[in-house]
Amino acid sequence: MMAYLVMMCVRLIELRRVLKDTGSIYLHCDPTASHYLKIVMDAIFGVKNFRNEIVWCYRGGGTPRKDFGRRHDVILRYSKTNDYLFYSDPVRVPYQAEGIERTDDAMWGKHKGTDKVYKPHPLGKVPEDWWSMNILNANDPERLGYQTQKPGTLLERIVNASSKEGDLVLDPFCGCGTTVAVAQKLNRQWIGIDITHLATNLIKLRLKCLFDLEPKRDYDVTGEPEDLTGATELALQNRYQFQWWATSLINARPYGDKKRGKDTGIDGILSFSDEKDKVKKAIVSVKSGKVSVKDVRDLGHVMEREKSEIGILVALTSPTCDMTSEAAAKGLYRSETFFRDYARIQLFTIEELLSGKKPDVPNPVSPFKRAQWSDNTDNGLF
Repeated sequence: MMAYLVMMCVRLIELRRVLKDTGSIYLHCDPTASHYLKIVMDAIFGVKNFRNEIVWCYRGGGTPRKDFGRRHDVILRYSKTNDYLFYSDPVRVPYQAEGIERTDDAMWGKHKGTDKVYKPHPLGKVPEDWWSMNILNANDPERLGYQTQKPGTLLERIVNASSKEGDLVLDPFCGCGTTVAVAQKLNRQWIGIDITHLATNLIKLRLKCLFDLEPKRDYDVTGEPEDLTGATELALQNRYQFQWWATSLINARPYGDKKRGKDTGIDGILSFSDEKDKVKKAIVSVKSGKVSVKDVRDLGHVMEREKSEIGILVALTSPTCDMTSEAAAKGLYRSETFFRDYARIQLFTIEELLSGKKPDVPNPVSPFKRAQWSDNTDNGLF
């Protein structure tokens, strides 16, 4: 815990430095760390600039035998100065009157001894500091398979409350890019920071699928290899980061998550559609070291196991003649929809992918749905 708090202190000091005087910062944490982080935030931003401890409530399965069910996270909201901006109208929610009964002459606050009459705001009320929004379930169209993914509705409320169109939103721990996607949707400028190429891969795919945005054309990505030398350095530093980055070059979805488990022979999935209402998959295997004909054979075995029609092998070095022959021996995949053949195993070097070459598959399919955020508000929790 102490190492985590020290790491956060350094970053929070920098975040305060770049925050505008009219801006706000929202720090998400679980109840294990929230009380420690509150002390840190008080020290850096000042006790007088504490605005809210937002309790994010949600439902979930399973209850401890000897405890109350743990079903909330904490979001600490601070400003830099007292000149902070807060936009209440975009985040208003409907009034709820379930279970309330009229007594005497009371009507929206009018009662004996007072002349005040409170009329409901036409847009609804400003939410309290507890927010009932469910976490993403396994079948949610938003879900990307990223462990710490937050629902878009949660980030929409935060972005709407503390910024207006054209303002700049920064997420220094952006993960799979929900804040970035929400900021883009709400016409904000944005900056997202993450240390893993798994995250940047997912964000690039997400921006492409949801908004048809392309790196270099519509936004810049810094910290990624731009040539073979950079790719080789990344492979030497961290082969997992190299794999995640390499899959992004062919718009494949990373397989798995940050955890390094048993090697399944799959580093990415490239989905394509070749039959009505049926999505098929191409298996992507990335090699950061020397390659041989064995790698092609191994990919063939994985394709058989996964019942995949096409396999793609990406490597730093050029394939040998034996590898090319083995790949050709795997034959062709015939598309009855497009009336043409596709090589079942396709070999690519990083240099070829950096120059713009792409896998040859029928009708690539977006791994993410082009959909609005799910309504995760759970009005029945309280």
